[in-house]
Amino acid sequence: MSSVRRLMATLSSSSSSLWKNGLSLRSTQSTSIVRSPALLGYRRTFRRSFVVASSSFDNDNREFVIVGGGNAAGYAARTFVEHGMADGRLCIVSKEAYAPYERPALTKAYLFPLDKKPARLPGFHTCVGSGGERQTPEWYQEKGIETIYNEPVTSIDIEKHTLTTNSGKLLKYGSLIVATGCTASRFPEKNGGNLPGVHYIRDVADADALISSLEKAKKVVIVGGGYIGMEVAAAAVAWKLDTTIVFPENHLLQRLFTPSLAQRYEELYKENGVKFLKGAMIKNLEAGADGSVAAIKLEDGSTIEADTVIIGIGAKPAVGPFESVGLNTTVGGIQVDGQFRTNIPGIFAVGDVAAFPLKLYDRIARVEHVDHARRSAQHCVKGLLSAQTHNYDYLPYFYSRVFEYEGSSRKVWWQFFGDNVGEAIEVGNFDPKIATFWIESGKLKGVLLESGSPEEFQLLPELARSQPIVDKDKLENASSVEEALDIARSSLQVKASV
Repeated sequence: MSSVRRLMATLSSSSSSLWKNGLSLRSTQSTSIVRSPALLGYRRTFRRSFVVASSSFDNDNREFVIVGGGNAAGYAARTFVEHGMADGRLCIVSKEAYAPYERPALTKAYLFPLDKKPARLPGFHTCVGSGGERQTPEWYQEKGIETIYNEPVTSIDIEKHTLTTNSGKLLKYGSLIVATGCTASRFPEKNGGNLPGVHYIRDVADADALISSLEKAKKVVIVGGGYIGMEVAAAAVAWKLDTTIVFPENHLLQRLFTPSLAQRYEELYKENGVKFLKGAMIKNLEAGADGSVAAIKLEDGSTIEADTVIIGIGAKPAVGPFESVGLNTTVGGIQVDGQFRTNIPGIFAVGDVAAFPLKLYDRIARVEHVDHARRSAQHCVKGLLSAQTHNYDYLPYFYSRVFEYEGSSRKVWWQFFGDNVGEAIEVGNFDPKIATFWIESGKLKGVLLESGSPEEFQLLPELARSQPIVDKDKLENASSVEEALDIARSSLQVKASV
C-alpha cells in the first residue's frame, strides 16, 4: 500500500502514542475513501454580505474572515486582492504575532547561525516562497485588509455567524475560511515532554526558543527521522554541535524513501558528523539538577545525554473550536469537497486542516505541505468569488532543501511528485544526482529526483500526472539519471501519439 498515503496525513516521520510504559514513535495509517452526499450535493456556496451598524463586534471587515496566520492565509489574502474583494471586506485573525509567512523557513534557513546569514522576518512573509510579492504588515494595511494578531479563536457560533477569541473579542463573519494548519505532536508531560530544553517547531516563537538553546548547546538529540528531523539536523551541523537523530524505523523518511535511497542520505549526514540511532523506542526525557532536559532514556534501559532535544514526531490538524463544522474521522481534519466547502454553507477549510477529495487517486486525503496550502487557498477563494466550478485536482508534491548555508560542502535539494506505489527503480550514484521511479502495472506512478536541473524538475509533475507506460528494463539499464529521464520523457510522447 502507498507510503505516500501515510505521508500525506502527516509530513513528519511518525506520530507518538503511548506504548507499554513508554512512548512509541510508530506511524499510523489511514487511507479509506470517504464520500458524503451531504457534502457533495449542494451548489456553490453563496457569499453573505453583512452591513452591521452595531459596535458590538470587534472587527470592522466582516464579509470575509480568515482564521489562521500561515501560508494558506497569506495566499488566500493575495487572491482576494487579485479579485478586488479585499479592501474593507477581508479580516484575518491569527494566534500569531506576525503577518502570514512562509512557514518552511523555520526548519531550514531560519535555524542557521548568525555567521551563515539566517532567514529573518520580514524576509519570508508570503508570498515570496513562490516568487510573489512580500506581504508585509504594511501591505495588508495598504490593501484595506484588517489583521488581528495574538488572538486565538476559541469558539464559533454557526447560527449567529460569530467567532470569539481568547481575549473575549467577538468577531462577525459572512463567509469564513478556516486555515488553522496543524499543531506539533508532543510527548506527554509525565514523560518529560514539557521540560526546559525540549522543543517543538510550528511557529516563529518556537524557532526563536530553539535558537536560544542552540546558542549554548553541546549535545543535541533530534527525535524523529522525517522532514523535521532531517532539516533540523542539517541546521545543527552548521552550529558544529554533537548531533544525534533517534527514531524507531529502519531508515530515514521511511514513508517515502526506499532503503537504498535513505542510505545515501544517511551517509551524507554521517559525513557531516550526525549520528543515528535507529529502531529505538523512547521511554522518558529526563531532567538534570537544574530541571532542564539532560538525557533521553530508551526502552532498552540505555540513555543518551542531551542538553537540547527537538521533537519531530508528527502533527495533528488544528481543528480547535471548529469540530462542529464537520470532521473526517479517518484522515483527520475538517471534511470539505472539491471547492473546499464544509458541510456548513459559507464555511470553508483549506491547507493542512482540510480533508479533501484527492481526485487523481480517488481518495480522501489531508496534505501537510506548503504547496497544497498555497494552491488550496487560491482555489477556494477563486471558487468563492468567481464562477469557477471545477474541483481541486492536486498532484502530491514533496521536497526538501538542506545544507544550504554558506560553507556547506554539499547542498541537498530533492523533489518528489506522484505516488510511491509499486516497484522502485533507482538510477544514479548520488554524485550529485539520483532518481527513483515507482512503477505499478507498467505505469510510472511517482518519481523523486535529487539535484536536478530546473528543466528536469519541471518534467517530474508531467510524468506523475500522465502516468505513462514505461519500459522498466530500459530504466533499469540506464547509465545515468539524464538517460533515465529521457526514457521517461519519450514515454510521454508515445502516450500523446496514441
